[in-house]
Amino acid sequence: MFENLHPLVNILLLSLMASLGTGLGGLIAVIRKPGQRSYGFLMGITAGVMICLAFLELVPQSIQLSNWLTATIGFGLGASFMLVLDYYAPHIRFGEREIRQEQADLEECNSENRNNGRKRRRQRKFLNETGQGIDRPLVNTGLLLAIGITIHNLPEGIAVGAGYLHNPQFGLFIAVAILLHNIPEGIATALPLRKAGICKRDAFKVAFLSGLAEPAGALLASMFLVRFTALLPGALAFAGGVMVFITLDELIPTARKYGNENYTALGIIAGSMFVFILSGIFGV
Repeated sequence: MFENLHPLVNILLLSLMASLGTGLGGLIAVIRKPGQRSYGFLMGITAGVMICLAFLELVPQSIQLSNWLTATIGFGLGASFMLVLDYYAPHIRFGEREIRQEQADLEECNSENRNNGRKRRRQRKFLNETGQGIDRPLVNTGLLLAIGITIHNLPEGIAVGAGYLHNPQFGLFIAVAILLHNIPEGIATALPLRKAGICKRDAFKVAFLSGLAEPAGALLASMFLVRFTALLPGALAFAGGVMVFITLDELIPTARKYGNENYTALGIIAGSMFVFILSGIFGV
């Protein structure tokens, strides 16, 4: 990046660049809805990027800077953090509401009322500025999904910040990889809003704004790590644990369920190859 700027400024710029992937995905969704094969391929790419970034870059760098024990503890804490966050934070898993067991029991008790669902949906519809119907439940789905992606972007910013403090080229490498990863997330955010009748501009705006949590996470983590540099190896492994959990819990299951399985596999391979190429280009 710019050598004459303060490291925190460079980290902020890098994380802003990475966050633009969410806005780009939102733009793609409002221009043209991806098909089943395209969606599976895109989700596969982001899964391949995250897995390779964690196991080939973040965790090995953590071991190299410290030892296997620090890397193991950091990785486990990152995965555990996302597990707790995933359980307690209300969000949508890329279009599918996560329902805890007690909520599932309530749904079963109310199953006899589902025949009136179409009537209730009509009652919940409002008009947008073009006179088209707005499906409020679907809008809520899109907004909850945006909240979930915003939460996930916070720890991803930690990877950018920790990577840059370790090596500026490594930070740039992570930012470019995460930018690619964020594109399908932007698509998943904007699609439910467009289907609900929200105008293209507002759907894109929500997707774009959900990505801005990444610079916030990067800046906060960097301000902390600048003071406590001994925690840098653990932070790299922590970010790796976060990425692996998101990939296994969110990305791959969603890609296989809502996309094409063969194209998902091709996407994972393409995403992995992209990381290999970036690693060679940046020399990390």
